[in-house]
Amino acid sequence: MSEGLVEQANELLELAADHLRGDAAAVARIRDQQARLREPLRVAIAGMVKAGKSTLLNAVIGEEIAPTDAGECTNVIVWYRHGTAPAITVRLRDGGVRSLPIRREEGRLLIDLDPTEPDEIERVVVEWPSSRLEDVTLIDTPGIASLSSDISARSAAFLTPEADPSEADAIVYLTRHMHSADVGFLSAFRDTVVGRSRTVNAIAVLSRADEIGAGRIDALLSARSIAERYRSDGSLRSLALDVVPVAGLLAQSARTLREHEFDALRRLARLRRTDRERMLMSVDRFVREDAPVDVSAEERRNLLRRFGMFGIRMAAVSIRAGHHDATSLADELYRRSGMEDLIHLVGGQFRSRADVLKASSALAALRSLLAERPPAAAFIERSIERLEANAHELRELAMLSAARTTGLGLAAADSAEAERLIGAAGTGLAERLGMPPDAPSEDLHRAAAAALARWRALAGSPLLDRAAAEACDVVTRTCEALVIAAGPASVERRRLHLAPSPEPVVGAREEGREPGDDREGEAAQEQGLDEEAELRDRQEGTADDRHADVHQ
Repeated sequence: MSEGLVEQANELLELAADHLRGDAAAVARIRDQQARLREPLRVAIAGMVKAGKSTLLNAVIGEEIAPTDAGECTNVIVWYRHGTAPAITVRLRDGGVRSLPIRREEGRLLIDLDPTEPDEIERVVVEWPSSRLEDVTLIDTPGIASLSSDISARSAAFLTPEADPSEADAIVYLTRHMHSADVGFLSAFRDTVVGRSRTVNAIAVLSRADEIGAGRIDALLSARSIAERYRSDGSLRSLALDVVPVAGLLAQSARTLREHEFDALRRLARLRRTDRERMLMSVDRFVREDAPVDVSAEERRNLLRRFGMFGIRMAAVSIRAGHHDATSLADELYRRSGMEDLIHLVGGQFRSRADVLKASSALAALRSLLAERPPAAAFIERSIERLEANAHELRELAMLSAARTTGLGLAAADSAEAERLIGAAGTGLAERLGMPPDAPSEDLHRAAAAALARWRALAGSPLLDRAAAEACDVVTRTCEALVIAAGPASVERRRLHLAPSPEPVVGAREEGREPGDDREGEAAQEQGLDEEAELRDRQEGTADDRHADVHQ
């Protein structure tokens, strides 16, 4: 794929800043976008009240640094970014800044905003030395549709501003059950300046999947069936790349499992099956003072708060299945929570496309700025159009958005294959080709070559309308890149040079071979290498053309 997309976007922003140098406000907005290009990708965690946003964020980071109670900190926007040492900074709406002390209680980070009122705060920034935050900034937002209109307005103004670009490049939207209000919010996010950049940049999460079916051991199976129905819903397909179920509380507790909790869970698992099942029939039975188990009522209440009934049941089953130490149990519970699927999805759809999403946000913001100053610079607008037309990654995102909204004008099977090839299921080579992650490189190369041949043939059909022809062109270009990516590492961009060998005796040849066979084999090898070199030249030539366009 093309290189330097962020650099090209930055060059356009610099060109615009130079052209508008007499407009201080415009230049300040451009500098903000340039700074944003240098930062990690910004992913907002959003959802209704009590959807489990902070719990999910803790599970992702692996530490309880996001407050999950109903305190004032859950009513403000909190940014979690990487830092060499823990630090908490409060940025006020009047421009003031103050630091908060780092305090923890039972492993949980305490963020005390007193005496500052939430409506005086623009944002709280938490810097934390976590590897999960090195290439992404997570933004925890207040609950949408809160009983407090001020709190809801705070999230709406941040995520779905009317004129300015959203400060989030992508969004993970949490919901317990998908309602019309959830769809309405995702539609509003798509309609922001960032969304109008023709990008589907949201993932929907059934965040409290363990509560489906009253916390039964098969709750996540039921949740996956529900997620599959949402995934195939036409209205949601245009708003979210995927829908995944996650037991957020279980994931958070698994990542922060303590030894005394493991010991209590192990004692519960040792009960006879009938006694254990009787205790786990309801919350009331589980916390009864006279429960027949050597785990105190206080310990059981703590387990209930930390794991929920689903987590306790799952822990007991896992321990009896052979996970006899805290580390093994924590890994198993985390796997069972569904968080690995979400992390993989975020990595495949957001992290791997970080530069593309950031550049897309910057170009959308620049378009918005120029629209407010119509006579400002038509040549900059044309440069944006050329970059968007030539940058293949941006064309892929635009096509993915079109596939989810207006359609591609292709047959259903072809459209599904096209979506997969341009990265709807992930941007990895195997994911694009629909093959197992451990597929041999030879199989990947054959699959990529077959896909290229098929889409080249389809693109040559005279029956395609304009939209379908453009889609075939994008997919063909993608397949060319996949052939190169899947090619043998030893293939170099030069003709094959054979090592000298002793000249054969005149008239001598292997049985069953004609004198011209060796020459034909050499020619076929050279032709194969030349085709791959031609693809590489075309890829690099396109990148060179894009750089030339920007500087025109």
